[in-house]
Amino acid sequence: MIHLPPFPRPAADLPLDGFSIGHGTDLEGSTGTTLILCPEGALAAAEVRGSATGTRQFDSLVAVHHIASRAHAVILAGGSGFGLDIAGPVASELSRGGFGFDTGFRPVPLIPTAILFDLAFGDADAVPDASLSRAALAEARAHDPAQPIPIGSVGAGTGATVGKALGPDQGMKGGLGFASLSLAGGLTVAAVVAVNAFGDVRDPETGQVIAGCRSSPQGLELAGGERVLAAMPPGLSTWEGNTTLAVVLTNAELDKVGLLKVCQMAFGGLYRTLCPALSLFDGDLVVTLSQGGVPAHLNQVGVLAQAAVARAIVCGVEAADGFGILPAARDLR
Repeated sequence: MIHLPPFPRPAADLPLDGFSIGHGTDLEGSTGTTLILCPEGALAAAEVRGSATGTRQFDSLVAVHHIASRAHAVILAGGSGFGLDIAGPVASELSRGGFGFDTGFRPVPLIPTAILFDLAFGDADAVPDASLSRAALAEARAHDPAQPIPIGSVGAGTGATVGKALGPDQGMKGGLGFASLSLAGGLTVAAVVAVNAFGDVRDPETGQVIAGCRSSPQGLELAGGERVLAAMPPGLSTWEGNTTLAVVLTNAELDKVGLLKVCQMAFGGLYRTLCPALSLFDGDLVVTLSQGGVPAHLNQVGVLAQAAVARAIVCGVEAADGFGILPAARDLR
C-alpha cells in the first residue's frame, strides 16, 4: 500500500531562497505593480493561453529552444499597455548592481512583464510609473521571508476587478493573492496571482461564489456570470478589459520543459476558481520560476502548483477592499 502524506496547508510567508516579493501601490489612482525578484536568476517558462494578453520579454519563456532560459525578475502591473514601461527602472537598477546576462559590456537582466486592464477602476489617467517600480523593488529587497506577503488590494491587485459579464459597474473587486505549500522533504511551491477576471470567483473547497457579476449596480445579489454568458445573444457587446496573471515559484529540480508542463498544470487552479476561465476577453497566463535544488516528481509539482494558484486566487479576492467604488467579497459576508 502507498501511504500518502497529508496535503500541506497553505502558508502566507515565502519559504523559498532566492525569491522576494514587493508591491508598488497607488491608492489614489487605484493601480499598482507587483515584483517577484530573483536577481541571481531563476529557470523560467510560461504558458500564455489568454486571447487578450499584454506582455514584455516573454519570448524566452514560451519557447523551450530560446537561448535565454533564466529570468531575473517577473513584474505584474496594472495600467493596461502603459504598465509595460514599469520594467525599465527595475532593469536599470539590477544592471547597475551587476545582475543580468553577461554581455561583455554591461549586464542585461531578463524581466518578463505582464499587464492587466484596471483603467475602469479609479483614475484612468493613473498608471504604474517609475516611482511605483522603485517602491516595489525597495520592498522586495527589504522583505523578511518570514513575514506574511501583503495581499488583496495592493500592487497589481489594487485596481483589479472580477465578475464583469454585465460590465464593470456590475462587477466586484478583485485583488492580488499569494499561497505557499511545502512538503516534509523540502519541496515548496508558491503562487502569486493578480485576479482581474471576466468571470466570477468560486471557492473550490465550498463551491460558493465569493465575488462576481451582480444583478444590478446598486445591489449585492449575484447574477451568476456563467448563466449570463450562456444566455447572451449574438452581437451583444461585453466588457473586454480582463486578465488573471499567475506566477508559480518553486525549488523543484526541473528542466525548462518540465517547468512548461508545470505552467500547463497550474492552469487547473484557474479552471477550479474562475467561472468561466479563459473567456474570449481574458489575457490569462502562468509563469513558473525555479531555483532548483530539491528533487521532485513533475506531477507532484504540478498538483501543488494547481492548489497554490487556486488558493492564491481565493485569498486575494477575499482580502480585497473595494474602496467604496465596488463591493468586495467581504461585503457579501
